[in-house]
Amino acid sequence: MNRSKTIRNLWIFSFVALGIGWLGVWLDGRLPDQAAEETLGMAVWLITPLLLVVVLRTFFGDGWKDAGLRPRLVSQWKWYLVAFLVFPVVTLLSLAVGALTGWVDFSPFDAGAYFSTFAMLLGINLLKNVFEESVWRGYLTAKLIGLKIGDGGIYLLAGMVWGLWHLPYYLEFLPEEAMYTVLPVQKGWFAAIAVVNMLVWTVLFTELFRLTESVWSVVLLHAVEDAVINHLVIDGFVVLQSGTEILLSPICGILPTLLYLSIGLWLRRMRRRLPAPDSTPFQ
Repeated sequence: MNRSKTIRNLWIFSFVALGIGWLGVWLDGRLPDQAAEETLGMAVWLITPLLLVVVLRTFFGDGWKDAGLRPRLVSQWKWYLVAFLVFPVVTLLSLAVGALTGWVDFSPFDAGAYFSTFAMLLGINLLKNVFEESVWRGYLTAKLIGLKIGDGGIYLLAGMVWGLWHLPYYLEFLPEEAMYTVLPVQKGWFAAIAVVNMLVWTVLFTELFRLTESVWSVVLLHAVEDAVINHLVIDGFVVLQSGTEILLSPICGILPTLLYLSIGLWLRRMRRRLPAPDSTPFQ
């Protein structure tokens, strides 16, 4: 790895990633009457980071060796199992606390409707998250690992860029009614909580990526997250008592967030017990 070239490309990537959403907001301001969350500006925000990664890897010397494109499913199957189970298990634990305290209303839950939607969303998000995780873990995190930055530095840098990339979505693209179903606060507070949440999730996502040396494990992790928790809350399958969302919400509650952090740190401990690699990832 050419260290100076990698650092230059990471600066280019970060500058574009953190600015492209605001360009999308500007575009939408000049193109009225678009469907919510299906705007040209949102499409630009979503697609540009991946296009930039392809350009940097192909034409600016980053290469593809560390993209984690090999599944390694046979040798790393147990971590794929963890990827599939993390979000369902933490969600069940959080909802169990909600049941014991009486803070969660389960009466709207329809198992048939929920699991049929889950299956549909899982398929859609397996495809969608190939594009997202190829950027945030398969490029940004992989390059930070290659620079031999400490674990805390990787979590902070990757988590902040990933989180701040979402700001235009939370502040502009996301309809307020959808936001209020998750957490009834002002948009600025919602965005700040979401960024902190993604910083914590970065530990989990990073460590699973490093254990498997494959982007496909985090594609699965992210797809299950999208399919399990988002529509559970947003579509009203469970209803949290007002004021308890910040504690128990499967999307951004303090309890599930601490559980995800604990699992991420446990994965880090598992990784550090493995023999040190002879070369930089990923061959």
